[in-house]
Amino acid sequence: MSSSPPSFPLLIPPPARRPLSSLWTVRAPINRRAYWVLALTGLVLPLLAWAALAAWGGLDPTFMPSPAAVLGKFWVWLTENDLLNDMAISTYRVVAGFVLSAVFALPLGLFIGSFRSVQALLEPLTDFIRYMPAVAFIPLVMLWVGIDEGSKIAIIFIGTFFQMVLMVAEDVRRVPAAQVEAAQTMGASRAELIEKVILPSAKPALLDTLRITMGWAWTYLVVAELVAANSGLGYAILRAQRFLQTDTIFAGIIVIGLIGLATDQLFRFAHRKAFPWLYLKG
Repeated sequence: MSSSPPSFPLLIPPPARRPLSSLWTVRAPINRRAYWVLALTGLVLPLLAWAALAAWGGLDPTFMPSPAAVLGKFWVWLTENDLLNDMAISTYRVVAGFVLSAVFALPLGLFIGSFRSVQALLEPLTDFIRYMPAVAFIPLVMLWVGIDEGSKIAIIFIGTFFQMVLMVAEDVRRVPAAQVEAAQTMGASRAELIEKVILPSAKPALLDTLRITMGWAWTYLVVAELVAANSGLGYAILRAQRFLQTDTIFAGIIVIGLIGLATDQLFRFAHRKAFPWLYLKG
């Protein structure tokens, strides 16, 4: 009598679950076309809602003008009231204050993040000052610097410098300790550790910090142009406020937002060009 081998039930694996769309998968990349469609949708939908509310008549034009009224004011400002000059002078003030802040904040933050002794000496003071509103320094700035261009630049510097120092220090502290210890084992000096290990490793984060603080510099523009200004986007917004010219206020805010968006995209482009390996897929 021959014995047949035992038979086992055929195990059929359950059907694999279809993955969710990449649009809703956490941190999954999406193609460029989908990105731009979503970006444009996010920009256009609020404008359409604004236009619909204005057309419906539920908004008082004195307090909330229609997009058409704002666009018309923008065109008048551009063709008759020297908008390009206001944009140029405001951009100069923001960039000058931001660059001056970066020149001092980058090395100071690098030392605070690298040496615990410098951190203990300077970080509590920086933390203390950064909570002081920049607008409170306007009377002192007028006394110390005067009411010329230097005062506007100084306000933007004060508004961005202390935040930038602490963010730079935090970027430096996030450099993996294993890299520093490996370099020390190989006999690297303090200068070599900073120059060849810490700074190169922190560069991508530092450029992101500069991008973020540039946005803060633009937010301090209106505050800076409180100081005896007679030109600039912030000055035009403040002047329009006195006469309830809300269409001018909206136009100025939108222009500042567009300049800031363009600046942000330039920083992102520079980041991709400087550190392409961070954007490799897979």
